[in-house]
Amino acid sequence: MSHTNKLIILDRDGVINQDSDNYIKTVDEWIPLEGSMEAMAMLTKAGYKIAIATNQSGIARGYFTVDTLNAMHQKMNKLAKNAGADINYIAYCPHVSEDKCDCRKPLPGLIHQIEKALNVSAKDCYMVGDSLRDLQAGQAAGLKPVLVLTGKGQRTLDKDSGLESVPIYSDLKAFTKELLD
Repeated sequence: MSHTNKLIILDRDGVINQDSDNYIKTVDEWIPLEGSMEAMAMLTKAGYKIAIATNQSGIARGYFTVDTLNAMHQKMNKLAKNAGADINYIAYCPHVSEDKCDCRKPLPGLIHQIEKALNVSAKDCYMVGDSLRDLQAGQAAGLKPVLVLTGKGQRTLDKDSGLESVPIYSDLKAFTKELLD
């Protein structure tokens, strides 16, 4: 099921939408990055399934509720649909690291949730993220990590060594164009 399995797993904040060091706490703060909806539409049209794996510790920290998160995801899904994209599954971790869960990236739990929900193997698929923990979660589950320079991507590139073998793109759209070329 290696390359016939057309699944792409995306981090959310900093890859699909603008990120904030203060967390994305409201629907109004959820703002898509330029080209991200279009990129997802290109992936959908090319037959890829799109899943999202996102750490949302703001829930455990009391910054926003699951209802607010669901409302953000409704907005994201609506914008995606309007652009011609299908988001097939969203997995999120509501925990903080002290909770010792298995879903908080860099652990691969969210990827396993996606595999179970979509009944596919994510092995050898792409994991697109803007932080080291996204890439580590992907690597832990046998995915191919890709770094985008949106969100915390440039900061990640500047501070983390060991990214020599990871492909780097300016944004999700640039990665998508090259993938589909």
